[in-house]
Amino acid sequence: MPLPRCSSMADPAVLSASSRPSSAYRGQRRTELSHAIEFDRVSKFFTLRHERPRSFQEVMLNALRLKSLRRGEQYWILQEVSFVVERAEVLGLIGPNGAGKSSILKLISRIIEPTSGRISVDGRLSALLELGAGFHPDLTGRENVYLNASILGISRQTIRQRFDDIVQFAEMERFIDVPVRHYSSGMYMRLGFSVAVHTDPEILLIDEVLAVGDQAFQGRCLDKIEELVGRGVSILFVSHDMKAVRSLCDRVIWLDAGHIRAEGSAEHVVKAYLGDLSDEELTELVARRGRLSAGRRTGSHEAQITGAVLLDDKGTERYVFESGEALTIRMTYRCQEPIANPVFGLAISRSDGWHVNGPNTRFANCPIDEIRGEGYVDYRIETLPLLGGVYQLTVSIYDYDLQHPYDAYEQILTFVVKNQAIREEFGCVYMPARWEHHALGEES
Repeated sequence: MPLPRCSSMADPAVLSASSRPSSAYRGQRRTELSHAIEFDRVSKFFTLRHERPRSFQEVMLNALRLKSLRRGEQYWILQEVSFVVERAEVLGLIGPNGAGKSSILKLISRIIEPTSGRISVDGRLSALLELGAGFHPDLTGRENVYLNASILGISRQTIRQRFDDIVQFAEMERFIDVPVRHYSSGMYMRLGFSVAVHTDPEILLIDEVLAVGDQAFQGRCLDKIEELVGRGVSILFVSHDMKAVRSLCDRVIWLDAGHIRAEGSAEHVVKAYLGDLSDEELTELVARRGRLSAGRRTGSHEAQITGAVLLDDKGTERYVFESGEALTIRMTYRCQEPIANPVFGLAISRSDGWHVNGPNTRFANCPIDEIRGEGYVDYRIETLPLLGGVYQLTVSIYDYDLQHPYDAYEQILTFVVKNQAIREEFGCVYMPARWEHHALGEES
């Protein structure tokens, strides 16, 4: 059966949202629903309208290119999508850009409405969708806290009681009376997240907006999310950060081109998603992960780690490898003064936090008498024993007694391992072996 067509807004050169009576929603109030959110065969399309020509020359060019000047192109962002979010559940949405993840959050928030299907939301909703959404640029942070709270139906008295906690969590004491038009993206995110989690949400929607925060604040946000889940809050979490998805989400839905490709446990769906990506897409995902989550760094810095790269057996820099390939980890350094008997070390951990190993030059009986100026140290793996997944690399330089860190850089980079040629699915290490069966015969 064809999906229903819908008229669009008249303004050209924009993605125009189709409208539908609000009866497509079953209220934003407590009902007899057993789920916090229900999507029932929801579809949504936009109409892409081209900009109107501004000259006779543009009219002729468009005609030559066979472009329609009056009819827009329909773009289906979701088609027949059905799922539920249980109470006190964290459901993750993953998928490539344009898959429909953010549109689902906007549909739930009623920023846009479905073309067809039914959406049910049962509980007080709070959402973090876009930076600055719900903030008035000419108002101060303080005034915007009260404005956001009133939109969410929270009384001024309640917000007055929680105001100090909101500001303290957001680390905005110095800037709370500054107009928000002067805020950085990180300041927007911190204040918006703090308001959202301090206003008694029953359902919380979180988009990739958390990515703009620094590592320390991201950690506090994730801790707060776990606290909310413990109090019974339902959360729909959209992210490209597979580590956060694995650690937070009870279930995950993989969206692709407006359809659900897979739904199930976080580990199973994330692994299927990563296995489906091309090397180029995986490299972009790794780069995005690196930009979003720079790790903690400590040390006295008499010697500094200036970089780390992964090299294949041809010396080419790569961040997507197959199980069994050769891999070299190269750490570059710079010294302010000569350092005797340094120890170079590294740690590899899986994206869910599982520590794989932590070798160093001292344990390997590879002494380095002294370093001075600049140089590099290689750690060569002849046959990579890791199974498929996303991994983080930590590197360090310590004194010989392993008590004093000159430089320790956590999660300096991320890399992906694929195991298409190895049919192992559980754990993170591949151990070459073979099975043998020996029948002893029947007893007499």
